[in-house]
Amino acid sequence: MIRFGPSGNSESFYEEGNKASLQMPGWLRKKGLEAYEYQCGKGVKISKETAHKLGQEAELNDIFLSIHSPYYINLASTEKEKRDNSIKYIIESLEAASWMGASRIVVHIGSCSKVSREWALDTAIKTLKIAISEADGMGLGNISICPEVLGKKNQLGDLDEILDICGNDDRLIPTIDFGHLHARGMGALKSKSDFSSVLYKIESKLGIDRLRKIHIHFSRIEFTKGGEKRHWTLDDTQYGPEFEPLAQLICEKAMEPVVICESRGNMAEDALKLKSIYKTIFGEVNI
Repeated sequence: MIRFGPSGNSESFYEEGNKASLQMPGWLRKKGLEAYEYQCGKGVKISKETAHKLGQEAELNDIFLSIHSPYYINLASTEKEKRDNSIKYIIESLEAASWMGASRIVVHIGSCSKVSREWALDTAIKTLKIAISEADGMGLGNISICPEVLGKKNQLGDLDEILDICGNDDRLIPTIDFGHLHARGMGALKSKSDFSSVLYKIESKLGIDRLRKIHIHFSRIEFTKGGEKRHWTLDDTQYGPEFEPLAQLICEKAMEPVVICESRGNMAEDALKLKSIYKTIFGEVNI
């Protein structure tokens, strides 16, 4: 089944008197959502005990868990120490995911501003293979690593690069951030055919099975000539992209992705709006 949820905690979660992420699964279920991306962007700081409790709450409330690993991972660094540290951060994220029963971790690949994209991509692939080997040795190979399409042009992680990386191991699932794709392409996602081209490329490279279970990030986004500048909400209609064309394609292709909303401040509320759009279109397709 397709699942919708937020990246992190909405402002309203705290405004309603909640204090800790352990309360999120129950809160999300009451809202009508089914997924939650726990944020470790600034480091994996959750304890094993807390992770276990979060996992129990998620299971009780049928919430699909994923983790966003640290933002500062750089698998393509020219410095071996930083690459080794990046492997460590991935392993830490996988361990935390294992503790809480999360099925996926989202990973930034890194920067290529000081080297050629070719060297960076080759280095990132080799470094990720080492991380996967270490994870397998620790019994963590059942958790999917999901390399993310990134929003700034000087970052390694355009669509082709992410698909090349994912092509090296059948267990890798791409995180397709459609806001980031829109920003990298200077407003590239306007029509249904624009979205269709993205999905066709994924299917051609990775096959229909992995296309159907991709990890999706979605929000409206502001961009400059360098790419991503800032995430906005669905109400900020001066920014794209629109979700309706993608929802149509998800229905037509019988996809069952996890859709994580990254709107600023009200990611849970906007995740519900995305779900509503999908349900409306699903009903129209199946009349």
